[in-house]
Amino acid sequence: MKEAEEFISSSYRERDKSEDEIKKRLAEIKVQIEQKGSYHHTPEELEYGAKLAWRNSNRCIGRLFWQSLHVIDKREIDTEEEMMTALFEHIDYATNEGRIRPTITVFPEEDFRIWNHQLIRYAGYETEQGIIGDPDSISFTNACIELGWEPQYGPFDVLPIVIQVKNRPPVFYDIPKHLLIEVPLEHPDYEWFKDLQLKWYAVPIISSMKLEIGGITYPAAPFNGWYMGTEIGARNLADDDRYNMLPKIGSLMGLDIESHASLWKDRALLELNVAVLYSYKKKGVSIVDHHTAAQQFKKFEQKEMEQGRQVTGNWTWLIPPLAPATTHIFHKPYKNEIKKPNFFYQHSPYS
Repeated sequence: MKEAEEFISSSYRERDKSEDEIKKRLAEIKVQIEQKGSYHHTPEELEYGAKLAWRNSNRCIGRLFWQSLHVIDKREIDTEEEMMTALFEHIDYATNEGRIRPTITVFPEEDFRIWNHQLIRYAGYETEQGIIGDPDSISFTNACIELGWEPQYGPFDVLPIVIQVKNRPPVFYDIPKHLLIEVPLEHPDYEWFKDLQLKWYAVPIISSMKLEIGGITYPAAPFNGWYMGTEIGARNLADDDRYNMLPKIGSLMGLDIESHASLWKDRALLELNVAVLYSYKKKGVSIVDHHTAAQQFKKFEQKEMEQGRQVTGNWTWLIPPLAPATTHIFHKPYKNEIKKPNFFYQHSPYS
């Protein structure tokens, strides 16, 4: 009830509702809680609450666009088939032929889970020849195989979506190919870059986190924006414990990869990020570079200040992993205070 009071009071005032409307709504909620131990958000409360969760996300540099979030209310569904249909609809709407739309789909409060970390992600396999694919996906890939999914043992195999409804056995569905956009990576100056046969998917749809609004928890609420280039070029494809492409790229560039002083990692990292941005723009898929994203975040800070709200943030996540000192974020402190509504990690259902 306390969290409901805080959410209803603050969000209704932001939306210019009267004090009488706030009192009336809180009285209704109190009755529901006394009778059922919980309460039901109106569609308007759910929509604004989801947007506030994005605005309050301390790790996100893209919060300038929080008001543009498209909220899909699927709290009425009851079956695995309905849930999977809704997830495919989310992928289709969010992808929008490459013109990515920030989207969230909210499922019922209880007993609905998505096993995937992201709706679209590549498999990872441990083999006698070493790891194939994305090392970060190995445990989930193994869980999919145990459920009956057939592995292809390729470097970029799209994993199925695994869902679990009302504590029934989990089921998996392959994503229809027509819903997927993948971007083959090439470089504007290095012709050999194509031969690496690297690619990445268009939309990062986080699906493992729970959404909390006014004391109500939604354990299945997948959401997406669009990629910042460094997420792919400086992390997914570059990290030692992910695809680890920097040594190969550095060698093909003719750099001395045996000497740290040659700064081969920095130079290879830069060109990998150039390739990501170039390829996404050539394919017509929305993406933002980290310098533009930092400027957008600065605008978000200014807008929040005008509204009398303090911007909270997790500095270690807000600074981009490439040339962070060239952004204003690097030179500012941020208070990592957690505000609600918000998104939170939750226990993995398969580990």
